[in-house]
Amino acid sequence: MTQAVRFLLGDQPIELHDVDPTQTVLQWLRNDAGRRGSKEGCAEGDCGACTVVLGRVDDNDRMVYRAVNACILFMPTLDGCQLLTVEHLKTADGRLHPAQQAMVDCHGSQCGFCTPGFVMSLFALYLSEDRPSRQRINDVLAGNLCRCTGYHPIVNAASLMYDYDWQDPTLAKASETVACLVSMRRSDTLALTHGARRYFAPVDIAGLATAMADYPEATLLAGGTDVGLWVTKRHMTLDTVIYVGDVAELHGIKETDGAIEIGAAVTHSDAIGVLARHFPDFGELLRRFASTLIRNSSTVGGNIANGSPIGDSMPVLIALGARLTLRGPDGAREMPIEDYYIDYGKQDRRPGEFVERIRVPVLATDEHFRCYKISKRFDQDISAVCAAFKIRVEDGRVAAIRTGFGGVAATPKRAVSTEAALQGQPWNEATATAAEAVLAKEFSPLTDMRASEQYRRLVTSRLLRKFYIETTQPEARTRVLEDETEA
Repeated sequence: MTQAVRFLLGDQPIELHDVDPTQTVLQWLRNDAGRRGSKEGCAEGDCGACTVVLGRVDDNDRMVYRAVNACILFMPTLDGCQLLTVEHLKTADGRLHPAQQAMVDCHGSQCGFCTPGFVMSLFALYLSEDRPSRQRINDVLAGNLCRCTGYHPIVNAASLMYDYDWQDPTLAKASETVACLVSMRRSDTLALTHGARRYFAPVDIAGLATAMADYPEATLLAGGTDVGLWVTKRHMTLDTVIYVGDVAELHGIKETDGAIEIGAAVTHSDAIGVLARHFPDFGELLRRFASTLIRNSSTVGGNIANGSPIGDSMPVLIALGARLTLRGPDGAREMPIEDYYIDYGKQDRRPGEFVERIRVPVLATDEHFRCYKISKRFDQDISAVCAAFKIRVEDGRVAAIRTGFGGVAATPKRAVSTEAALQGQPWNEATATAAEAVLAKEFSPLTDMRASEQYRRLVTSRLLRKFYIETTQPEARTRVLEDETEA
């Protein structure tokens, strides 16, 4: 087993042996590496002041650069990566990077606390995309918050940075970086000890199964966008951590004629393209799922396995009829995703088991699908209600119906009574009205800071009405989309 974390800090190889498994990258940068350009604003991945860029080698031996939150990223997960901070943008002749120069020229900074985070998000965009649209720029910057300047000059900077005459040093050295990172690749499990605490990062399913069998009570770590907060906000001590992000078999997306198979460790940023192509509504929902910074780390399987009643992906996957494959000491087993959720904080995952992949059926030509996210803010907000519907209508009657809801019960759930009320009935206004009444009584939602019980009941039933209108009056949906585009 490998017993040291190896990565590149810029171009400098780093090898660390005595690593605290849950020390964050931000803590290491500021306290150990003396790189204080990255700031701590929230310690939960919301403000973006800590933004850094991670470079990884993809399956085609090319560098992929992604902006991530350093405040909830654990140090050992850097193994085999390149870490770039705002300090790396300084050139030998003192020139500013276009992402920095554009911020200066557009007056995009005042107090400067958030500026390094914005610059790093822009830097990742510069490395990865050529002249993105205004909407794409807005999406990329949604995870970086500014209290002083306002976002207009920063968005302008994102467009302007492509106009400078610049040969980017990071891109120029990409082939050298690939060669160095490839030489660091492990063929075995990374195993670290720090006092009485342990960290394991297997590279294959067999290694993961062994680690899980040896430590069935270990904390499974994927993107860390939830587990990271256990440490930074709840101050939990995690005795044993097993990281699944290096397991080869948990990556990859496979499309077949009838389904999409997604490895549990696939990030939402990697999954959004294929999901949006097959399910445009799902793609739009994922665009509002947290922020680009979070989506670059968060995984499809991690969101599912966590089982939060307000997680956005689960209601959608339930309505689509997704199935999970779990693997454990007794082999693999498969189940409908809705059966995985037993009660609040309780999932059907046996000791030593882990989510291996998710299978999502594609839509038949005669099926209609919609999903809706209701929240106080458009960007980077948790849903008060998330709802999804899939229907097949034959000869004017409901031949098949599936629903999925989040935020209205202790777990993501189907509205089984409402589905029964719709099954076989004419798909008309009278049926929709009757089903709304059933749906309004199906769940017992809580009143909390996001919404009242009464509001959730009302919105849940009204979303069914919206679905009915959009599937029977296509021009109504077209009008809404045109109004949103004009706005």
